[in-house]
Amino acid sequence: MVPSHTVEVLRRAIRRAARPSSVPLALALLLGVPHLAEASLLSPEAEDTLAGIIALVVIFVVPVVLIAVFWLVHILPEQIAHKRHHPQFEAIRTLCLLSLVFGGLLWPIAWVWAYSKPVMYKMAYGTDKHPDAEGHETDEDVPGDDAIAVARLRDRLARLEGRVPAAELSALRSDIEVLEGKFASEGNR
Repeated sequence: MVPSHTVEVLRRAIRRAARPSSVPLALALLLGVPHLAEASLLSPEAEDTLAGIIALVVIFVVPVVLIAVFWLVHILPEQIAHKRHHPQFEAIRTLCLLSLVFGGLLWPIAWVWAYSKPVMYKMAYGTDKHPDAEGHETDEDVPGDDAIAVARLRDRLARLEGRVPAAELSALRSDIEVLEGKFASEGNR
């Protein structure tokens, strides 16, 4: 037999649960009751198929995409240097390739170099642009064509006028005249 005070306590609890103010208590009791739970919206066979597809993508597609992105990021300094007609473009390209080999350690140096302006190059060559950027080929591209080489020297001389002292310009002019005389005498043979 159940003691009377226990029955009375249960009656009070039921009355409290029936009151509108104790709705949270009723909800808590309902949430405590176990229900049938589904872990997935797919059938087990569909889950296996989806898992196989995801595994193949992770194994084959993701590495290819990551390698392509890694390569594209590492050639950015080269592209920037080419676009800006950097006179040391070839060296920046080489540094980008070395950066690929060394896992990207040299990439920040190539990035900074591509955006830098080479001061000493301009002092030495009179321009801070790559020779190909000005529409001229380098002398190594046309071996044996002496007239074109002399024309290039004259063009360089014209660009240097006003920036180089007169004594140096006269020395360059005399060197060009010597070369022209030499080429003319070789052409007569």
